Amino acid sequence: MNVRVRDGLWAAGAFLLALVTLVAPLGRPVHWWLIAASAVWAAALVPVSARWPRAAMLLTTPLHAVNNLLAIAPTSLVIFRSARSVRSQPQLWALMGATAVLQAAFGGLHAWRAGDGLSDYLLGTAFTVLFLLLFPAVAGALVGRRKPLTQVLMERNDYLEHARVLTANTARSATRAHIASEMHDMLSHRLRQLTAHAGALEQSAAEQAPELREQVELIRKTAAVAMEELREILGVLGTSADADEDAGTRADVERLVAASASAGVSVLLDWSGPDLADADARLRRAVHRVVREALTNVHKHAPSARTRVSVQVGERVRVEVVNGPSGEPRGSGTRRGLIGLEERVGLIGGSFSAGPVHGGFRVAADLPLHPVVQEETGATGAVAEAPPPITAEVLTVPRVIGSGCLGTLAVVPALGTVFVLLVVAIFSRAGMTRQEFDAFAVSVVHEEEVTETYGFGVPSDNKGCLRYHVRDDPTRDFELCFDRNGVLTSKKELAR
Repeated sequence: MNVRVRDGLWAAGAFLLALVTLVAPLGRPVHWWLIAASAVWAAALVPVSARWPRAAMLLTTPLHAVNNLLAIAPTSLVIFRSARSVRSQPQLWALMGATAVLQAAFGGLHAWRAGDGLSDYLLGTAFTVLFLLLFPAVAGALVGRRKPLTQVLMERNDYLEHARVLTANTARSATRAHIASEMHDMLSHRLRQLTAHAGALEQSAAEQAPELREQVELIRKTAAVAMEELREILGVLGTSADADEDAGTRADVERLVAASASAGVSVLLDWSGPDLADADARLRRAVHRVVREALTNVHKHAPSARTRVSVQVGERVRVEVVNGPSGEPRGSGTRRGLIGLEERVGLIGGSFSAGPVHGGFRVAADLPLHPVVQEETGATGAVAEAPPPITAEVLTVPRVIGSGCLGTLAVVPALGTVFVLLVVAIFSRAGMTRQEFDAFAVSVVHEEEVTETYGFGVPSDNKGCLRYHVRDDPTRDFELCFDRNGVLTSKKELAR
């Protein structure tokens, strides 16, 4: 819910609650305009507490000079909200002290005007300071400390999660680089030796043992294929086998096409769009690998097929190598090269597809012109600055937070008391019969005896007097007046 809407609802609720005193007074009745003014004041404190929390705490005190407990009750929420926003503990305690003094002062003004005794004044002041100031302020202060702690913990969690991902990527890249280095240093060297020995053996067999020429040629070709597949695997593992500066440029692709044409493949290049000389190195390597692998497959499986290499450079780079039907039987193949291509293309955020089409075969890649995915073998990225360390003091705050969350229940006793008084006021008898009025003896009856049964009646113009409606006669009222000790001094019947 929007903050302004929420504040508006709270303000409207405080205003309407304070106006209930017009029909159900809690204590001696007061003039309607004082009730309306206190209702407006209580409602205005809600938006004030959002912008000026310190001033809002002090501005709750004038309400204690008006006998409108239903306007004073919402101030516990205002104080809770204000204390939550004050970060400085000494400043908060100073505000609480000043607010308590002002509450006592305004409460004393109200007690003097109402003629209350010292014990009633002290009891009322203790109640308001304890339940409507101290508990809400302490609870708000404790809950307020939770927000910066939660922010620190969230920042540290994000930082550690980022560091964990980067560490995992670094470890994976290091492992791949180590495996690739071992394979390059050991397997590639052995395969080169095998290829060289197979070539020499092929020449010797042609001269000395022609019947073994085919077997020796098969060994040489198998060694050459194994060497190519090793290069593919090293490429997937992230080595820089294709680290040529012009890899993937138009000139590089033209060389690949020309080499295939010189080997007897009927191949045509269709390049549209600008050159990729200034493009991202990861993109250029991916273009080079797609074209080279696709042409290698054509050499292996369809050397007599007509082949077209298409590179379209725009907002994205689309590479497509399509060969037509071939008279040679289609070999099964291991698809390892295609799997390596798919992984490489996926690393930079592209899509890859390969499969039969119209009796031939099609290899296609859709690549982003500006790759946003960091290559695992490249830089691991910058780690955000670590948040401040969690000190021993901060680590003890969760216990305080638990107390603060429970402390928010401090507003419950105050609101519960107001609710009980409200129910008593609504359901108390606001009028009396003539027989009941005649039974009150002057200098004998005490004010508590009357108010406990009939409530505080309606506002009276005379100080220290209570006014009640006459039952069965809507045109007349009874007025009972008491001294400072609460003893009935006079009673009379009045016309409305």
